[in-house]
Amino acid sequence: MKASTLSSNFIVLDSKLCAHSVPVSPSLYPDLDANFQNFRSCILVAEYRFDADWPSWEMHPAGDEILLLLAGAAEIQLMQNGEVVSIQFDQVGTTLIVPRATWHTAKVKETCRIVFMTPGEGTEHAEQPPTA
Repeated sequence: MKASTLSSNFIVLDSKLCAHSVPVSPSLYPDLDANFQNFRSCILVAEYRFDADWPSWEMHPAGDEILLLLAGAAEIQLMQNGEVVSIQFDQVGTTLIVPRATWHTAKVKETCRIVFMTPGEGTEHAEQPPTA
């Protein structure tokens, strides 16, 4: 066993809560689906760096997602009751819980690094979220 950075090796907690280090690669998400039964009952722990707004919205129906800000600043937008709610995410060390099945995106205010703990099973993406 050796240490690695979360930006180069994500961690998957499987349904038995065993941790698996997974190298980040262009085929990461298809590999996760193939190796972890379509990500059923798994949590992905990942670090991403953003220097631009997210190009789409996403939603995780399998559970709440946890975000941890490591650096920079963003505005996290949540679709709640048909309206966009903006949350300033700009203090290093701050966490945010995105509720299950809530469409969300981010507007980057300053290049940022965020750790995500994501229940990935059934994740959906859309250019714009459904409003109803």
